[in-house]
Amino acid sequence: QVQLVESGGGLVQPGGSLRLSCAASGPIFSMYDMAWYRQAPGKQRELVATITHLGTTSYADSVKGRFAISRGFAENTVYLQMNKLQPEDTAVYYCNRHLSPLLPWGQGTQVTVSS
Repeated sequence: QVQLVESGGGLVQPGGSLRLSCAASGPIFSMYDMAWYRQAPGKQRELVATITHLGTTSYADSVKGRFAISRGFAENTVYLQMNKLQPEDTAVYYCNRHLSPLLPWGQGTQVTVSS
């Protein structure tokens, strides 16, 4: 069973940058299409960015041009580079498969954008 561990969150000022990492265990991680999701307080979890096992990416309109998803197969890791962060990006960020069946959710990593 693949396990997911997110890291890299923190407190950043508006306009700043963060790089999130999602480390996955399990031998077939490289075959999965992966995604980053986020959940802000009082809101539903939303899809932020996706990357296929071949490297094709897609983004929610709200982050397009600011965020970049990538993956490192050798290290079984998915990354989310976040630039030009805005207060509305504040949320707990999670990674998971893009399509069902989803893997057990990790603990997420908190991103807070505030001056």
